[in-house]
Amino acid sequence: MKIGEEIAVSNGVDGREYRCEVAQLLSDEVVCKLRFIKENDVELPAQVYLFQGLPKADKMELIIQKAVELGVYSVIPVATRRSIVKLDDKKAAAKQNRWQGIAEAAAKQSKRKIIPKIEKVMSFAEALEMAKELEVRLIPYELAEDMSHTKEIIERIREGQKIAIFIGPEGGFDETEIALASEVGVEPITLGKRILRTETAGMTVLAWLMYHLEK
Repeated sequence: MKIGEEIAVSNGVDGREYRCEVAQLLSDEVVCKLRFIKENDVELPAQVYLFQGLPKADKMELIIQKAVELGVYSVIPVATRRSIVKLDDKKAAAKQNRWQGIAEAAAKQSKRKIIPKIEKVMSFAEALEMAKELEVRLIPYELAEDMSHTKEIIERIREGQKIAIFIGPEGGFDETEIALASEVGVEPITLGKRILRTETAGMTVLAWLMYHLEK
């Protein structure tokens, strides 16, 4: 780039876009002059937390990439009873770093103004404890019925709310996990008549929320 050209800068936190003019090109830094601040018009008007049951192979990378593109605020990997993948602390930390890098790349590609945080791998109990602080808590479940009820729940969601979405791994959630979730106010919903793969289910809910919330 040349002096006088305009660039968009984000701090990855407040959702604002800082439009700047390149003023100086030095050997180890670029000095810019702030022209104006563009308020958030890219981020979803609600914070969506995706609690994703650990899937097999590299599916988590795809899930994170697409979730970030669709506007997720944070992704929380969850070790559930039916998760085939088992990670010790060292492997979990390495995976978290890699997943965070994927989230950053996806945020840049889709011109997000924040970089969604990929949390450390949590147990199901830890995930439920975290979700207690959020206002809307949903858990798609293959045995749930009544699509009209799901639609009513989605339509009640409002701007500014914090939303938890729990997605099971390939084998789905154990019945005891559904019972524990229900006890703390996480509501089972259906995603329709077809059984969706773990990498599809979260994207479906995110797409519904994007359609419902964005103006």
